[in-house]
Amino acid sequence: MTQVDLATPSVRTAGCCGLGAVALDADAATRLAPVFKALGDPVRLRLASLIAAAPEACVCDLTPQFDLSGPTISHHLKVLREAGVVDCERRGTWVYYWIQPRVLDELATLLSCSTPTA
Repeated sequence: MTQVDLATPSVRTAGCCGLGAVALDADAATRLAPVFKALGDPVRLRLASLIAAAPEACVCDLTPQFDLSGPTISHHLKVLREAGVVDCERRGTWVYYWIQPRVLDELATLLSCSTPTA
């Protein structure tokens, strides 16, 4: 495995304003790691995308989008909720979900990188 010299800035990270600009502190890394872990599963990533595509999404509309059981979808939604990616509200029989824009904004800032164009 190649060793990386952390003291020498890389040409590839020059001008980067996100992850490569400033190292995360321990608190930020601890806060964001569960979000990345939650979104690291294809089903949860797709669920988050479906929820983010509308102001809110009913679980009754999300479940048919997958070839998975209702309890499995509920588990994935619980993981997203616990990671802070989505929030929800029960209305009668159904639960409605919406994306947490603050979390997505934080991820977008962290991952954004402006590189000079040639």
